[in-house]
Amino acid sequence: MNYLGHLYFSGNDVERMQANLYGDFVKGSHLEHLPPVIREGVLLHRKIDDFIDRHPVVHELLVILRPDLPKIAPVAIDIYFDHLLARNWKQFHPQELPDYLDYIYKHLDFSNPAYSPEYLAFLQAMVRHNWISQYATSEALDRMCRGVSSKISFPNALVNGSKVFRKFEAQITEGFFEYMIAANEYFLQEDPRILP
Repeated sequence: MNYLGHLYFSGNDVERMQANLYGDFVKGSHLEHLPPVIREGVLLHRKIDDFIDRHPVVHELLVILRPDLPKIAPVAIDIYFDHLLARNWKQFHPQELPDYLDYIYKHLDFSNPAYSPEYLAFLQAMVRHNWISQYATSEALDRMCRGVSSKISFPNALVNGSKVFRKFEAQITEGFFEYMIAANEYFLQEDPRILP
């Protein structure tokens, strides 16, 4: 999943959320240099990625999407599932999404020297533009697809990602809910708490 999914599956612990998102900025298997909480967050990030990559319903969706989105169908599913999580947020968390994000943003640590400057700049941009709060809209889905497409190093069809989503919306939505049932059971052992 994308940013919202990684926040959600961190279980309402802001320190773990911040460390989880750092997973996109850390390469390799040697993590001994990282403080324990950051190492735990990076490993959780990878565990979430691995869980979605291996889930049977995701494999079924990949078969459907690959003709329209060759090579980048897995990336599209990450984006689609974040969009659907935002759109159906009330079914998964007791707090309103804007309140949930506001609390997280106010408690991020922008001065921790264990994080790379690149990552801290990313967090500041995420907070400043508050783009996750717009994930539920069709316009944001289109922007996400186009934005990610432009960062991929090879020619790709993700610019058409929002159109492909609409084409297969029923199947993707059904797969999303099936995935979320399994992922909630796997990652969240108790009902989500409301953030303080």
